[in-house]
Amino acid sequence: MDSSTNSLDDASADSSAEFPDRASMMEVRLQAQEDEITLLKSSLADALRRIRLHDQLLPLLKQQLIAVNPGAARVLNQVCCSDGCTSSRKLSSSSALDGICHRPTRGRRNSEKLGNPERQRKRLDKKAASSANLLTRSPSLENRAKELVTGAGSPGSRRGTYSQEMSIKMFIRGRPITMYIPTNIHNYEDLKMEPPSERLELDWVYGYRGRDCRANLYFLPTGEAVYFIACVVVLYHINNRTQRHYQKHTDCVRCLTLHPDKVRMASGQMSGVDKDGKPLQPCVHIWDSITLVTLQQIGLGTFQRGVGLVAFSFADSGAFLCVIDESNEHMLSVWDCNKGTKHAEVKNTNEAVFAVEFNPSESANIITCGKSHVYFWTLSAGQFTKKQGIFGKYKKPKFIQCFVFSLTGDVLTGDSEGNILTWGKSAADVKTLGKGAKETFQIMKQTRAHEGSVFTLCSLQGGSLLSGGGKDRKIVRWSADLAPERECEIPEKYGAVRTIADVDGEELLVGTTRNAILRGTFSDGFVAIVQGHVDEMWGLATHPSQSIFITCGHDRQVCLWNAEEHKLDWCITLEDYGLCAGFCPNGSVVSVGLSTGRWMVLDLRTREVVSESTDGNEQLSVMRYSPDGSFLAVGSHDNFIYIYNVTESGRRYTRFGKCNGHSSFITHLDWSKDGKYIMSNSGDYEILYWDIAAGCKLLRNRFESKDREWASYTCVLGFHVMGVWMEGSDGTDINALCRSHSERVVAVADDFCKVHLFQYPCPKPKAPSHKYEGHGSHVTNVCFTHSDSHLLSMGGKDTCILQWRVMGGGGGDRRERLASATSTSTSTSSPEPATS
Repeated sequence: MDSSTNSLDDASADSSAEFPDRASMMEVRLQAQEDEITLLKSSLADALRRIRLHDQLLPLLKQQLIAVNPGAARVLNQVCCSDGCTSSRKLSSSSALDGICHRPTRGRRNSEKLGNPERQRKRLDKKAASSANLLTRSPSLENRAKELVTGAGSPGSRRGTYSQEMSIKMFIRGRPITMYIPTNIHNYEDLKMEPPSERLELDWVYGYRGRDCRANLYFLPTGEAVYFIACVVVLYHINNRTQRHYQKHTDCVRCLTLHPDKVRMASGQMSGVDKDGKPLQPCVHIWDSITLVTLQQIGLGTFQRGVGLVAFSFADSGAFLCVIDESNEHMLSVWDCNKGTKHAEVKNTNEAVFAVEFNPSESANIITCGKSHVYFWTLSAGQFTKKQGIFGKYKKPKFIQCFVFSLTGDVLTGDSEGNILTWGKSAADVKTLGKGAKETFQIMKQTRAHEGSVFTLCSLQGGSLLSGGGKDRKIVRWSADLAPERECEIPEKYGAVRTIADVDGEELLVGTTRNAILRGTFSDGFVAIVQGHVDEMWGLATHPSQSIFITCGHDRQVCLWNAEEHKLDWCITLEDYGLCAGFCPNGSVVSVGLSTGRWMVLDLRTREVVSESTDGNEQLSVMRYSPDGSFLAVGSHDNFIYIYNVTESGRRYTRFGKCNGHSSFITHLDWSKDGKYIMSNSGDYEILYWDIAAGCKLLRNRFESKDREWASYTCVLGFHVMGVWMEGSDGTDINALCRSHSERVVAVADDFCKVHLFQYPCPKPKAPSHKYEGHGSHVTNVCFTHSDSHLLSMGGKDTCILQWRVMGGGGGDRRERLASATSTSTSTSSPEPATS
């Protein structure tokens, strides 16, 4: 058995045993302390930079005041003393800054579950930072100087007006972030924040979870294939190419089974935690596949960690449901489907369990298999008795991956040695073991089936059998007496065979370990009808004029998708994994930033690399073209933004300059509509502005950029999106946001598996929003299509892309709404509407 097969088996076997121990908790505390030190350093750097700026401005202000009013110098000195920036305590801020400038590693999530140690650290930080995300009014130094010159601060002047209080301060983890109020907002306090009239409706789900799940693909009489990914169970009509979605789960779906009536389904989910750290209870949903109505919720508050396996009984028309949870003991329980009550429960094993089924002819008999075991259970009077399968003279495999029942009642298992074992019941050996001997289950026959593991077995009408291999990627058809009849091999790019569903005896559906679903026959071969990424995703970009989008991630794949036809147009594999992407405004090329500091430009039609370069040796986080396509900005984790001149329709790039001023890694950036300026965010919550036309010059006076209009808005920190931050946020709770092209709404990807839709602009705290579930991991990116007809959201570890249809809307752009809000405002503030 090769290493790839071993890794697949071990990953499946160990997935249920992951749980933070004492050592990991100590690591969490250590990491939290390191993060605090990092933030203190960045705060000190920011303070020193401000002191240096004030020291530079002080002589100029003094000269201007003396020229206007010779007596104002004394007043200015008093103001400066109150700010603690007099010339007598001048610091060497430049040298201090050089000493503490840092490049922290970006806090990307390495675990799918919200309850992992990183999440626990975040929650501890949030409790400690009780003042996080508080907003206060704060007159700036420029405002104070203006008051001195114009007398605006006299007792008779009006308080709360724009002339005096032009900035808002937002605090994240104790660090103040100053936001300057645009000129067209005259009464900030009276702005009314409302949820947008637009709403989202799930339109399409890209991907399938075959990487680490089994027996999760079924075919219904309606012509639909049923499978799951993230928190969504998908019903995909293989001929009409339409999707329906069951969306009642609150965390990742882990298992699925079909009722004997071919209508009802049961699906089990994992546990997780909500945004406040409270645990969410796993359960099983029994639902109608025609109406998508939930019929029963089984075991809420009973299962630990999650539900790993489910199976309906057959002999009594599906009256009972068997469930195995993800606890250390893998508790096995039987439930009454109609009443939702537990009938019996027993501890199973501490080893991984891969499959469970009722005996088709006797509901009192249940079989489970997994790591190094096959158990035969008998349920009588609410009590379980267990008999272990005896391997005898045969080699005991490391994993029993799957099993089915033959027409004669025998049990056929597939294992990691590539064998199909036929199990039968043997009479009690009274001669050897005495009168107390009981009947046993032993291997009657061993059939060599595959090179590497047998991942799945599928029974066909008439007694035939299908087996799917791991290492050899073969599908073999067997006669009732296990004689091979036909075989075929699926393409290597799709991975190993994970599960098989019979369509009509000839046509098959095949789920693979590389998250694809194939459709085909032994004669004609197989084609992919569902495809997806196989590892964490971060890069997402939509085409400027067509309904296509591009994705990239840790699986080193760059994929171009068609949002109208809901299919993968093409996919290429890179040497390094991609983290960001951006389309050139002419739509002919797309740039992709990699984890090594290298970036490349791909021709959409030929898929060829037309240009490539390297900036630094750290990962890239942003690729953004200017509105006219004449510049490309490359944001890096080395704290720099690299600017390139773009010529020859996006095929030639020459270095123009470098933006140097951030004290942490670049997270987001946007171009102004005139293509002359850039707004950027960094990992230590800085907002900086750059004059690119003037040679990538840092604009020291951020007040001057308050009225600048931006071609896109993806920066998570800024006045216009201040309201998207929840109270208590720690700065990494929002991974991405995107303003619609109409400038009416802004979509937000958060760290708690949610997609939010806010009104744009939303510059006040606790802005109401519409919230949408579906992802089972941190949402890493969101992006609107060129026409704003759809929104795309991307999960991290759940490897899922959700396409949302934008419903409603209309009725003016954001300028009209903002003008209306400010013109109708009164001197008393309105109560904030509750967040929806």
